[in-house]
Formats: sequence, structure tokens, C-alpha cells
Amino acid sequence: MKIRQDRLAINPLQWVASAEGWIDPSLAPSLDTQLGVIRDAGITTLHSAVPGDLTPERYAAKLAEYGIAPGPGYIPVRLSDDSGERGTFRDNAARVAAQHAALGVPVVFLAMGMAKDAERVARPAVGHLADRGRLEQVRDLLAEIAGIIRAEGITPAFHPHVGTWAETEEETRFILDTVDASVLAFGPDMGHLAWAGADPARLVRDYADRVASVHIKDLDLNLAAQARDAGWDYRKTVLAGLWSEPGHGNADIDGFVSALPDDFDGWLVIEVDRGARPTPEESVRLCGEWAARAGR
Repeated sequence: MKIRQDRLAINPLQWVASAEGWIDPSLAPSLDTQLGVIRDAGITTLHSAVPGDLTPERYAAKLAEYGIAPGPGYIPVRLSDDSGERGTFRDNAARVAAQHAALGVPVVFLAMGMAKDAERVARPAVGHLADRGRLEQVRDLLAEIAGIIRAEGITPAFHPHVGTWAETEEETRFILDTVDASVLAFGPDMGHLAWAGADPARLVRDYADRVASVHIKDLDLNLAAQARDAGWDYRKTVLAGLWSEPGHGNADIDGFVSALPDDFDGWLVIEVDRGARPTPEESVRLCGEWAARAGR
């Protein structure tokens, strides 16, 4: 398939990768600074994350000043026994979905979220403490939140993520097989699936009619296997150099992209959780170089 240049986006996590191997949004430079670097890298679409002090309309206008369009954002949820927390997740899903509707972006990624002290953060990518009853709860929560997103006219794309209760190929298939396609689409992250030992291209082929948008990552597959075997925690694995810019690891990005159906019209969101380069700016530039090659 030919990749549309206007469907190549970036989620610039390079700027918020912390020294401890986690994500710290307070590290991000100003939106204007980010947009300038992204524009200069030749990337024309950005993962949508409307700041609290902007309306969707003002956010879109700010992006447009730099020749950048909004792309699919991200909604994380977690299992909780606290009714207030569950209500917050529901409210956030409705808010972000409504923002996407205002931005004209019809897809949003929906994932189980992580916490630093989570059991699968301590033992990631191997389906640690797998439990059918809990997985059914995860499935039911994702279906509920997907319904809230659908009510705003937006397609929710299920996004498996290492360190959560939905990380492995088996768990991914269970959720997709037990939630109707009319409720929940598929938004695979090739890097997180590969880290967990899955075959991302095969999953794309098997659920081709449900793939709404995808995340593109590169990584060191040998390190991922070593970390799984040795029982490294999430942050140790990341700090050991798991992630890299597209084309600078050994993941089969071409095979993953080639597995997408010929009529695929979703977004490919480049996401480097932790850049392998000395600075985030250099990392974004390399992402732009890959996007330019991929979009030819």
C-alpha cells in the first residue's frame, strides 16, 4: 500500500521521557517549540492532545500556524473499585472524544493505562498474573468506554500496551473476539506488541477489517527477548535502550505496514517512547526522515 503523507503523524514522547524510564509531561517544552521542531522535520500531523488552556478550535488554529493538522490522540483507562475514579475515566473519555469531533479527527486510541507500582510494570511483556476473570473485566471496561466514545461520533481503536492488563497477543485477541467490531476497532502499536513477543503483522492481517490507525515504533527485539527472559521491569528495559527511531532498530516496520489492507486510510502515528538520540530534537528529525521515505 502507498502511505499518504497526510496520514503520517507523530506523538513526540521524546520530550517527556524521564531519567527514570517513565513519562513526565512536565518535561515538555512549549507547544510552539514542539510545533516548530516538528514542522522543520517535515511532519505535518500531530497526535492530538488539547491543552487545558485551549479550546479544540484554538488548538487547531495553533497547529495550522505551523502547517500541522491534528491526528488521533489517546485515552487511557484503568480498572478501579473507586466509583469516583471510574466516573473520572468516563468523563475524560467523553471530553477527549468531543475534542476529536471538534477537531475533525474520527479516531482515538483506547488503552488500559499504567501506574508506576503496577504488577505488570514490575514484570512486563509476559502476561504476568494472567487471569480470565480480570481480563473479562478489562474487556467490559473497554467496551463501556468505547460506547461513550462512539456516542460522540468517534471510533475507538483498542491499543494493547505493555505494563497493563491488556498487553499480550492472547489478551488482544480475546478482547477483539469478544467485543463487536461495531463497538471497538483496533489500533495496534507494533512496538508494544513486539515487546510482548507477539507478531504485529499477523495480528493486523487477522483483524484487517478493524484496523483504524496504528502506532509505528522501532526497537531492539533481542533486548526485548532478553528482558522478558531475565524478568526485567518496565523502566530497566526502557533505560537499557529498547526504543529507537524508525529505521534504527531491528523491528520489521515494512512488514507491519505491508500487512495493512490496500484500502487502509487511517493514520500511522510515529511514537518513540524514549529517543535513542542525544536530544529530542534530533530524534524528531530522524522520525521526519523516516516519514519522508515512507510517504514517497
